[in-house]
Amino acid sequence: MDNQNEILILGAGPGGCMTALFLAQKGIPCTILDKAIFPRDKICGDALSGKVVEVLKKYNPQVVSDFAQKEFEIGSWGVNFVAPNLKTLRVPFKSQNKKGQDIAPGFLSKRIHFDNFMFEEMRKFPCITIIENIAYEKVQPDKNGFKVFLSDGKVHKASLVIAADGAYSRFAKQIGNLKMEPQHYCAGIRTYYEGVKDLDPEHFIELIFLKEFLPGYLWIFPLPNGQANVGVGMRSDIIKKKKIDLKKALHRCINEHPFLKNRFKEARMIDGMKGYGLPLGSKKRKISGAHFMLVGDAASLIDPFTGEGIGNALMSGMFAAQTAHRATQNQNFSETFLEQYDQQVYKRLWPELRLSSILQTLLKFPFLFNLLVNRANANPTLKNAISCMFDDLDLRNQLKNPLFYFKLIFG
Repeated sequence: MDNQNEILILGAGPGGCMTALFLAQKGIPCTILDKAIFPRDKICGDALSGKVVEVLKKYNPQVVSDFAQKEFEIGSWGVNFVAPNLKTLRVPFKSQNKKGQDIAPGFLSKRIHFDNFMFEEMRKFPCITIIENIAYEKVQPDKNGFKVFLSDGKVHKASLVIAADGAYSRFAKQIGNLKMEPQHYCAGIRTYYEGVKDLDPEHFIELIFLKEFLPGYLWIFPLPNGQANVGVGMRSDIIKKKKIDLKKALHRCINEHPFLKNRFKEARMIDGMKGYGLPLGSKKRKISGAHFMLVGDAASLIDPFTGEGIGNALMSGMFAAQTAHRATQNQNFSETFLEQYDQQVYKRLWPELRLSSILQTLLKFPFLFNLLVNRANANPTLKNAISCMFDDLDLRNQLKNPLFYFKLIFG
């Protein structure tokens, strides 16, 4: 049996849901397909940045307020950077200083809860057809778009396919021709603990840049009910070069490293260590073509420095919906017309992604990071400037300027 759909979204994670929700606001029907049954878990760091809040507010500010009331989330007000010399720089998010703000600038929530929250939001719109527990097995281009062959034997015809099916997207590989490149790819390990000592009282996330993992980092993200998401990420080419077993390395650091062992002495692992891949946005790629667009991890939009993917997935989903709206109005799904999606995404995200790639490279010189943290702890003005860098890309650009470090040393 064939079903004709104008727009078919592959994957009901944050990027796919965000695309469907922005389309629904325009009254544009779509079908969204996912191989899982929700709620379902997703391996992730579980941090929801200010960019997530930004996009959700553009969709509907009430959604942010509703999410902030859920018992499965906690607000996050900043980040603790731990330099290779084990000195900590505590950096509150700039937006914490806004008067009258009662909603945190960021959140921490397990993906099983956040993704299901987004999924349930889609159920409010009759124009979104949701298909769970069905995978797509093959995609075949035709003159009017694509035929998508499903695991239940059905075939969906779509004028436009929006692939939001994650880091291992078969559509991105087969149709988008995106390849796994170790220097633009990160391997991550995640687990959950309870009873970790000295979690931040304001739920600051911790990014710990130990020499063992540079230019990657170990993280500790607090979660509700005294739990914590603990993990480590490193670029794949460096893992291969150094022959590192990430699971063993993470376990060893937690149990033996002077900075960590006392904090984990009485902690209990409540979930096994699980690995996942992160296609980094450290390279510009073509993320659209005739009758298709790629969203989120499927488009390789993960931040090379922080590892953030959810915010960029929501942002690209919003842009994909806007482009799909124009394409539907014009009945034009050509490669040339859909290129405006690439332009929108990279105009908004590429300055950040490029800068993050440069900062990742700077981590090969840990003395610079040590210097920055030492000076910032001694200089409130510099510390405040670093806090502002989270919201101001021009300020963040100073970190890649050699003169910035010259002034740190001799200023």
